[in-house]
Amino acid sequence: MAEKKVAATKAATEKKTTVKRACATKKTIAKKTAVVINAENVGFRAGDVYQALAAAGKSLSVAEIAKVANISTEEVLLGIGWLFKEGKVKEQEDKIVLA
Repeated sequence: MAEKKVAATKAATEKKTTVKRACATKKTIAKKTAVVINAENVGFRAGDVYQALAAAGKSLSVAEIAKVANISTEEVLLGIGWLFKEGKVKEQEDKIVLA
């Protein structure tokens, strides 16, 4: 009787170990995207930022603009710089809004 109990306990322990190994989380490696900095690319990113702000109709943070425009935060910053220089956007409560 004791042998059956030990065998059952051992089998349960092995099963738990297998489940833990199967459920281990995968580590994801963040890919760095290379941002091409030239007048054409920066102009397109400025257009993406402008369209995102116009569609939202309110002030957005850099992260929100990146999500709406589906571009990286670095590209958002490039576009914002272009639009700031042209006077198309302004800062309002740590967010960006159309001027």
